[in-house]
Amino acid sequence: MVETVRVIGVPTDFGTTRRGVDMGPSAIRYADLTRHIESAGVTCADWGNLEVPIADRASEEEPVAGIRYLEETESVCNRLADVVAESIEADSLPLVLGGDHSVAIGSIAGSSRAADVGVLWLDAHGDFNTPETSPSGNIHGMPLAAALGHGAFADEPWAHASGLAAENLVWVGLRDLDPGERDRIQASDATAFTMADVDERGIDEVIEAALDVATTGVDGLHVSLDLDWLEPTEAPGVGTPVAGGATYREAHFALERVAARADQTDLLRSMDVVEVNPILDDRNETASLATELIASTMGKRIL
Repeated sequence: MVETVRVIGVPTDFGTTRRGVDMGPSAIRYADLTRHIESAGVTCADWGNLEVPIADRASEEEPVAGIRYLEETESVCNRLADVVAESIEADSLPLVLGGDHSVAIGSIAGSSRAADVGVLWLDAHGDFNTPETSPSGNIHGMPLAAALGHGAFADEPWAHASGLAAENLVWVGLRDLDPGERDRIQASDATAFTMADVDERGIDEVIEAALDVATTGVDGLHVSLDLDWLEPTEAPGVGTPVAGGATYREAHFALERVAARADQTDLLRSMDVVEVNPILDDRNETASLATELIASTMGKRIL
């Protein structure tokens, strides 16, 4: 059972070419994040934002080793991994607010530093590209490949999650994959549930199966929630919306099941919530939804 949450803002947009996602942490806080967390009976300690370097964007940066803004991402993720690990050691659950999804490299690395973890990835996208397969060079499409040390990331030890095995990685809600990424997922030991699986089997069966995969034989669970996992009419303020996503009720149900599993096993170890872009939002609707889903993950119930 989660008792204390430590909020860590990471206002990055290095991972994407669409600007505005760096304002995500502020938008989520503005949506009354602390009140929502505390409504679940959990203590909330907001530790502010990590300092993020300013990238030279006067001209579009050419990818280095197939990745844009590699040095800046490494700097942020190294510091984030330290803060996440320190939070866990202090018996607090680190809640990382992105920023783009590249921040998950740091949060998973920190979460897995002292224990084996599983990862539940709630996203329209696989984020399993390597620099070799990525059509854009944008690192927000690569964090899981980075965490597992695949491709060119084999030479980037800062990105590796030492306690993560592919067998404990599971996607829920996939519906937009690059060709090379699709091949890599199919060839991996990870488990993928698409939105077609959700349609066929129902969110209840899928999320329980996903949690079984992610929590078998590990000491902790990391949950990564990209708001583009949801249907764009529910979450308009994201940079890469894809039609056909999770509904409001499906999203809440899934994260309520995460909380129930955490109550049973005490495995929930860390979480990141990413890709909220207030520039593209409607009256901060997406950030408000993010705070509600966080509360459900922390155990908030109707009764």
